[in-house]
Amino acid sequence: MGRSVMKKKIDMVNSPPHYLKGGLECIDVIRAALTDEEFRGYCKGNNIKYVYRERDKGKDEDLKKARVYLKYIEDK
Repeated sequence: MGRSVMKKKIDMVNSPPHYLKGGLECIDVIRAALTDEEFRGYCKGNNIKYVYRERDKGKDEDLKKARVYLKYIEDK
C-alpha cells in the first residue's frame, strides 16, 4: 500500500508501440529486407514526407520523426 507505480512513457516518435510485433521493430525488419542503398532511399523519402506534411498534420512531432529517419541513415 502506498507504493507508487511508475508508468513508462510511450515514445511515439522513436518507438511507437504499434511498430513492435513479436519483439521486432518494424524499422529493423525493413532494414534487413533492403539493400543499404534501398534503405537510404526509404529513409530519405520518409524524411521528406514528414517535413512536407508537418504544417498540416503532426507539427513538431512530424519534424522529430523526420530527424529520426536522418539518424537511421547516419547510424548505418
